[in-house]
Amino acid sequence: MALTLFARRPDPAEPPAPEPAPWPEIGETWKPEGVTIVQRYYNQAHAVVLVYTSSRGYRHNVDCLGCHFVKASNQHTNHGWLELKDAAEAANDHATTCRALPRDITARPDDDTARERLLKWVSGCRSRVADEQIWIESLDLLRLSLQRTDDWILAALQQLALDHPEMLRAEPSEYSDRTDNRYFAQCYPES
Repeated sequence: MALTLFARRPDPAEPPAPEPAPWPEIGETWKPEGVTIVQRYYNQAHAVVLVYTSSRGYRHNVDCLGCHFVKASNQHTNHGWLELKDAAEAANDHATTCRALPRDITARPDDDTARERLLKWVSGCRSRVADEQIWIESLDLLRLSLQRTDDWILAALQQLALDHPEMLRAEPSEYSDRTDNRYFAQCYPES
């Protein structure tokens, strides 16, 4: 009887602690391909407002990952694009008033989807009056959805010019030190 009172029993096994669900990526550490994230701001609901630049580095853009706010130009300067100081001010102003909840970061699209988005964008650049030159910097607002480098975008534009000559024209650059092409969205044909 005494042995049963003082018998050693193994400690009951603790059930393993459940693994916490991974925190969804809302832009806090996101580094999309083709852009450099310069600054991040949080809005009132903790969504991230990004200030980013492409590989060229002198044009800055603002994009809210909660709502669909984007800003890439400044009407108060001669050149029209946002410098870092202006972009930071715009991002901070937006973050203090925006109450949008964080939304999930879109996955990097496959190459066919990215080419389709690029073709749609080029189609939107066409006019009825004259051919419009397409600058790589004009694609800055599309960078977060494309998530591609300048080299990939230039190669895709070259392929689009070959596949859709009625929509996009490629010409050699007129500057002797550059080997890349210039691209023009063809104007609509007269009806």
